[in-house]
Amino acid sequence: MPLPLDNQLCFTLYATSMTINRTYKPMLDEMGITYPQYLVLNALGEADGMSVGSIAHRLALESSTITPLVKRMEQAGLVTRQRSRTDERQVQVDLTAAGRALLVRCNCLNETLIERSGMTLAELDALNRQVQALRDALNSDPAGDS
Repeated sequence: MPLPLDNQLCFTLYATSMTINRTYKPMLDEMGITYPQYLVLNALGEADGMSVGSIAHRLALESSTITPLVKRMEQAGLVTRQRSRTDERQVQVDLTAAGRALLVRCNCLNETLIERSGMTLAELDALNRQVQALRDALNSDPAGDS
């Protein structure tokens, strides 16, 4: 007999992710962006001028998923897209001033998560590191060839 859902880590992580997304949604709606667009903004906040492929890799998504997001963000004036001068196959994405300003506004999401969780920043950081370690362990090659 399988474990009850609440005893399965996969379900707890899934349900928690869905709850965080529902918490963020009203704020993202107010800013006029979707959660995936929020992730792209954050990736570019870490390293502006990334290629579409690099953004996809950073977010563990396919390039074909990132391209339409970036196009919509360009239409909204949040990013610019430009073909690489050294490799025409690559499209470089840069934040605009409006994109950088929106990224700063997005900090309210983190503040809300801290407030609603009832946890301290240090507790949330420790939990995040544990979940990242689990993700990394599950992504590694069991034969050690990662």
